[in-house]
Amino acid sequence: MIFNGYQRPDDSVGVRNHLLVLPSVVCSNDTARLIAEQLHGAVYVTHEHGCGAQYLPSADQIRRTMIGYGSNPNVGACIVVGLGCEQMVAEDIAEGIARTGKSVESIVIQKVGGTIKAVSQGVTIGQKMLEDLTKQKRQEFDLSNLSFALECGGSDTTSGISANPALGVASDLLIREGGTSILSETSEIVGAEHLMARRAINEEVAEQILEIVHRAEQGGFKQGVDMSNLSPGNREGGLSTVEEKSLGNIHKGGTSPVQEVVEYAVRPSQKGLIIMDTPGYDIESITAMVAGGTQVVAFTTGRGTPVGCPIAPVIKICGNSSTYNKMQDNIDINAGVIIDGLSTVQEVGQQIFQELIDVSNGKLTKSEQLGFGDFSIYRPLL
Repeated sequence: MIFNGYQRPDDSVGVRNHLLVLPSVVCSNDTARLIAEQLHGAVYVTHEHGCGAQYLPSADQIRRTMIGYGSNPNVGACIVVGLGCEQMVAEDIAEGIARTGKSVESIVIQKVGGTIKAVSQGVTIGQKMLEDLTKQKRQEFDLSNLSFALECGGSDTTSGISANPALGVASDLLIREGGTSILSETSEIVGAEHLMARRAINEEVAEQILEIVHRAEQGGFKQGVDMSNLSPGNREGGLSTVEEKSLGNIHKGGTSPVQEVVEYAVRPSQKGLIIMDTPGYDIESITAMVAGGTQVVAFTTGRGTPVGCPIAPVIKICGNSSTYNKMQDNIDINAGVIIDGLSTVQEVGQQIFQELIDVSNGKLTKSEQLGFGDFSIYRPLL
């Protein structure tokens, strides 16, 4: 099977062709925004990172995520905007992105003489980049070039019996075509880690699954967090324990064997089902998987969510018809028809798989139509 995407110099394939304006530090957020707003079709992110001295694991993770984000196949060109005195040096971020072979430039506000000059320079550079991007045409590629990020949030009792299993079917279908799916949210594997470890391709991968879950548990204990606690929304949605939520969460990974475990925002070296060690926070988790190279996000929910991503389309799949009917402006697919007895898990899984192909070919998701673009980087604690 095939889809139509954009060829990148590093042989990756994008399903979108964005010009990304990326601030390297919180202090350059507004300058990056002003540049992007004057470039029709450009996207930008804002964040709170990059300023001052940070301890090494946190700094490395922030740097890796920024470089990974700009390196994502959906980004055709990138402008990195820095201030000039930050820890996340704009030129270094740009150099990391440039290793993909795509067009990248850096602008440093202090060096060019202030915001107005930086914006002027950014717009001039961006106009040329956009002109070059418009000349790029979609080409046919095999589905083995696609990566699917598997996310869930605003879960309730319907998530684990309709939306998540149906997404698991779609994940398996992509993997059978040679593609990749990334399962994240380590804190939502707690209590089900032994089941995922059984699906590991070897003992080393099994041990890595158990290790990241143990690490998540220990991190919670150090903060005095009861790992059996659920979010208020999950409790109101009828879930009783983290274990119950985890048993529903892992259904997103279908039945495929786990090929590899990767750290936050690290690009997988294998195809198939991958587990990425991320927190259970939706936006921080999605940011990590997109920084890890995934082109399309599938986001299941029971209670509903408007979350989007600046550079990757987010397909929303709702576990029940009640929420779907109330939030149709946010939700793309109603898996509640499974509970209603109108469709099967397999049939909705096929629908999600077809939606993945359609979106990869250019169909806009609801979050894209609304212009939603959420971005947040998780910083590991001491």
